[in-house]
Amino acid sequence: MPDSILIQQPAGQPEQLILLFHGVGSNAQDLVPVGQQFAARFAAAQVLSLQGLYPSDFGQGRQWFSIAGVTEENRPQRIAAVMPAFQALVRGLQQSSGVGPERTTLIGFSQGSILSLESTQLEPALAAHVVAFSGRFAQAPKRAPAGTAVHLIHGEADPVIAAEHSRNAQQQLQALGATVTLDTEPGMGHGINARMLALALARLPAPQ
Repeated sequence: MPDSILIQQPAGQPEQLILLFHGVGSNAQDLVPVGQQFAARFAAAQVLSLQGLYPSDFGQGRQWFSIAGVTEENRPQRIAAVMPAFQALVRGLQQSSGVGPERTTLIGFSQGSILSLESTQLEPALAAHVVAFSGRFAQAPKRAPAGTAVHLIHGEADPVIAAEHSRNAQQQLQALGATVTLDTEPGMGHGINARMLALALARLPAPQ
């Protein structure tokens, strides 16, 4: 995908695929430091930071879907409209890398987390793990994602997407019988600090 950044390409066939999705008004470069931490832990993984599909409404950076005039009512429709392109992006990278969904991890921040989480409500599964930093579902999940573990990580002082969204998602997914974890960071706003990153790394299975 143009302007996406390949952070790590192991020698030979990758054993895992780790894909990062940024927030609105940002770009692929912004999540490279996060991706580098995952690359250091998972040396046999192909790691990429993906560029948002569309120019941002803010006039700089990129976005996965428009937030101009977004409401609780119209957000699900906007996500549904872009989800086929999001799925095609992930499937294409799985095909080119030779790594299937069972060895794929999606890591999102903010809007990237929203799409990654919403993808768990579709079949077949896109990934074995979804790490959602500072994210939310557009609407309450209706099914336990088969074969996908969801890891929610959120700053307690987030003024953009309240941590309550992640708490609600954890409760809703648990009630559905899903595999889900939740970690919150006291005093942290809309971002990813070192402790949140360490928590994410600890939630993923150790490399074999």
